[in-house]
Amino acid sequence: MSDTDKLEHEGDVAADFLEELLDIADLDGDIDMDVEGDRAAVSIVGGDLDHLVGRDGAVLDALQELTRLAVHRATGERSRLMLDVAGFRAGRRSELEEVARVAVEKVRADGEPVALEPMTAFERKVVHDVVADAGLVSESEGADRDRHVVVRRGED
Repeated sequence: MSDTDKLEHEGDVAADFLEELLDIADLDGDIDMDVEGDRAAVSIVGGDLDHLVGRDGAVLDALQELTRLAVHRATGERSRLMLDVAGFRAGRRSELEEVARVAVEKVRADGEPVALEPMTAFERKVVHDVVADAGLVSESEGADRDRHVVVRRGED
């Protein structure tokens, strides 16, 4: 089975799990599945789904972990599946890309490192990607809920 086939299978397993969950909870929503780079991406769209996102995406993060566990149980392999609900992660990605661009410009302008607010692993990854594309360096610092990104010039 090719890597793409494996990722599509992960997405199918995740979609089945989430459809069953939506049915049990009597929630409306459609499931979209795709492969983005090296991971399966599943989205739940439509209906009133804000309660599946929760405050700052906390419920979404938990639902993603449950979905990954369901995929692991079915496939025997660890999943890096990304789940989005009602476009929350897509919107957050856009916000974070802008935060990263502003930090890059500030570092370029005054040369001083810029420490950003604490973020989840998903959020830090988005920032690291934007900073790397801009030719600067970023590192995650801190622990647990205080883990954040620091953007600096490469020679710092």
